Amino acid sequence: MKKIALFTVFACIMVILQGCAKDMPTEENKEAVQENSNAYHKIDAKKAKEMMDAGKVTIVDVRTQQEYREKHIPDAVLVPNETIEDEAKDKLPDTDAVLIVHCRTGVRSKQASDKLVQMGYKNVYVFGGINDWPYDTVSE
Repeated sequence: MKKIALFTVFACIMVILQGCAKDMPTEENKEAVQENSNAYHKIDAKKAKEMMDAGKVTIVDVRTQQEYREKHIPDAVLVPNETIEDEAKDKLPDTDAVLIVHCRTGVRSKQASDKLVQMGYKNVYVFGGINDWPYDTVSE
C-alpha cells in the first residue's frame, strides 16, 4: 500500500514539474523574437533634437494637415497616420533612412511607427508628441 501511495505522489510531482518546464524555442518563436528586435526605438525630445542636429534624419509628422499647418518642427515631412500606409513609399522612399516620428501627444506616433516597421523601415525612432517639444517650431 505504501508503495502505491509513494508511486502516486511521485507521478503527481513529475506531472506538475513537467507542466512548469520551459518550452524549447521553436522556429516560430525565434521569428517572433527577431520581429520584436526590429521594433521602433523610444527616445525623448532631447535625444531627438541631438539626432536632428547631427544630421541625416527625416522628421516625420503623423498628425493631420490642419495640425501641421498650426505648428510643426522645421523640415518635418507630413505623412498622416491615417494614410501612412498609402503615402510612406512616395514620401519616405528609403527604408534604411533614420526616421524620427512624432504626433501631438504620442499615441499616433506609436501607431505610425508600428506601421512603418511592418512596412520594412529599419531605423524608426519615436519621441512622442509635439506637445513635449521645447525647441523651435514653425507654422504656415
